[in-house]
Amino acid sequence: MAEIATIARPYADALFRVAKSQDLAAWSGLIIEMAQVAAHPDVQALARNPAVSHQQVTDIFLALLKSPLTAEAKNFVTTLVANGRLIALPEIAEQFHVLKNAEEGAADVEITSAFELSAAQVQELLVTLEKKFGRKLNPAVTVDSTLIGGVRVIVGDEVLDTSVRAKLQQLHVAIAA
Repeated sequence: MAEIATIARPYADALFRVAKSQDLAAWSGLIIEMAQVAAHPDVQALARNPAVSHQQVTDIFLALLKSPLTAEAKNFVTTLVANGRLIALPEIAEQFHVLKNAEEGAADVEITSAFELSAAQVQELLVTLEKKFGRKLNPAVTVDSTLIGGVRVIVGDEVLDTSVRAKLQQLHVAIAA
């Protein structure tokens, strides 16, 4: 949703500047936790409930977090609640993660395999992909048996599909043409 992304961008930028001046890794973990809590349907219903005050929403939200909170983190949540933006927190976290990756010269990679990959196989694939893309990659590996064989790799907007299913589809298009 473009509107939420537009709303989230300034918050993600501001949070990233604060995190960069302090402990980026700690803030990254905290914003992921905050996003998970904010994405829960009960929390979203609470945030939208006009009968609940901003202070109550803030207190309940902060109580749901397990991580220790700095004054900056509490102020961030208070600002989001006061501006009615708590529901945008998952998008804020996503944009924060993109900024963090850019700062670290890294990117997320989605690896989909037809079969379960061992840790050694994933590491070997990562070494090859990091050479190809010229940056550190953070993998997320899933299994999709419909690929029949091979892997499908997505880094940003680039897709490398070496699966048997993709090759069969290419063959089908070539024969049908």
